[in-house]
Amino acid sequence: MAQRGNQLDQEKFCCSICLDLLKEPVTTSCGHSYCKKCIKRHWDTEDKKRVYSSCPQCRQVFIPRPVLRKNTMLADLVEELKKTGLQAAPADHCYAGPQDVACDVCTGRKLKACKSCLQCLASYCEKHLQPHFEAPPLKKHKLVEPSKKLQENICSRHDEVMKIFCRSDQQSICNLCLMDEHKGHDTVSVAAERSEKQRELEVSRQNIQQRIKYREKDVKLLQHQVEDINGSADKTVWHSEKIITELIRLMEKRRSDVKQQVRSQQQTEVSRVRELQEKLEQEITELKRKDAKMKKLSQTQDHNQFLHDYPSLSSLSKSTHSSSIKIRPLRFFEDVTAAVSEVRDKLQDVLREKWTNISQTVTEVDVLLPKPEPKTRAEFLKYSCDITLDQNTAHTRLLLSDGNREVTAMREHQSYSRPPDRFTDYKQVLSKESLMGRCYWEVEWRGGVHVAVAYKNISRAGSLNKCLFGYNDKSWALDCSNNSYNFMNNNVKTRVSRPRSSRVGVYLDHRAGILCFYSISKTMTLLHRVQTTFTQPLHAGLRVYGFGSTAELCKLK
Repeated sequence: MAQRGNQLDQEKFCCSICLDLLKEPVTTSCGHSYCKKCIKRHWDTEDKKRVYSSCPQCRQVFIPRPVLRKNTMLADLVEELKKTGLQAAPADHCYAGPQDVACDVCTGRKLKACKSCLQCLASYCEKHLQPHFEAPPLKKHKLVEPSKKLQENICSRHDEVMKIFCRSDQQSICNLCLMDEHKGHDTVSVAAERSEKQRELEVSRQNIQQRIKYREKDVKLLQHQVEDINGSADKTVWHSEKIITELIRLMEKRRSDVKQQVRSQQQTEVSRVRELQEKLEQEITELKRKDAKMKKLSQTQDHNQFLHDYPSLSSLSKSTHSSSIKIRPLRFFEDVTAAVSEVRDKLQDVLREKWTNISQTVTEVDVLLPKPEPKTRAEFLKYSCDITLDQNTAHTRLLLSDGNREVTAMREHQSYSRPPDRFTDYKQVLSKESLMGRCYWEVEWRGGVHVAVAYKNISRAGSLNKCLFGYNDKSWALDCSNNSYNFMNNNVKTRVSRPRSSRVGVYLDHRAGILCFYSISKTMTLLHRVQTTFTQPLHAGLRVYGFGSTAELCKLK
């Protein structure tokens, strides 16, 4: 009771704002006392819009804010209390809450424990912990951070401290347990087992710390990758916009040139026509004038006058122009429109072809590890691409279907033009589309066919090693015939002993440098796999040898 009364006395000298012993105590007109700084801070943080102040305890309103005066008597009492050693009551935050460990010695409202003793199996606040620092027997006790689990160190059967660890059952036991159900087991002291586990823990921690270092290194690497990706993307966007802007400016200039030329020619032709029109109108006026005179003469009654005037009117002056104007059919500038339309169509074809490459190149940007190769045909079909054959590259003895998907070897030369891209020595053809990223396509074949991929700069004429698919370092080809499969690259032949079918699947991962050929029937069978580095975009290629042999790029979508 004395302690409780002492705490009540202490509370009388505490500031109700900071809950600590009063400092520079001041008293409001309502009689309540506070630390000078506390009450000023309280009023300063009140609603700025208020024109009054209030007491934090009784809520009495002051208009205007009162002048605070030092409570001299209260200040003297506080100083006296400090000298006699009486301290203010603990603040609320010093008392143990539901989540805190309470002091086991405190009575009434318990203070927070600052340490727990593993020997005493009790927790203590600062005041009640003091004997553990002063009494020699207590100094040897093991103090730890406050714990609510101290009772877990007591054996539930024998109510004794568990100082032994049973390795056989992996649990802590007391001395009586050792003599009973744990008799003959592998046991050590709790401290020894702790030391052993501590060493294991340190090893685990070292492993974890090493992993943390690796992961932090990986995080930094990824961060650099993010910066590089952002930098590369920004640079690419800037350059792309610059290039496309230049193209737009060029198109704008060409549009302006066409407009200017058409308007200029329009003005010239209109001037010529109007000049001729004016001369003809003048001639018409003159003719009408003479016609009027002739009419007047024809109506003259006097014969002698008629004969006198006739010679001057009977002869017509020769016309300076043809009697009939030849005008072209109604096609003036329509040919210009047709020429511009042809340019537009060609540009659209180029953009359509090249834009696919740009789009594939963008979507195939992949900083992280590559995705695994497809395993099933359904997975391969996700990468199927629409490929057509480029007639401008086809040998003249190759006949292409209307959709430019099927090619047949013919005896007769076809009436193709002679562009520089055409193969001249071997019956070969390339695709219009260049291939980047991941692509998959299938070829239905009959007779003798090379299913190939090649760089666009492969030679179109010359020796075997320069331009034939599979005989140089710019092409890779699977030779399909009724008898066997052979893979060819750089004039090196590899025999493929796999079941043959009339359909071959081709899988390309340009970025990873992977090229695979598959036999397609009810199942997919790998015929040959290439792992290399592709330095340029690739084009699908077909060589059809033997008259009547055919190859067709299959529609997969």
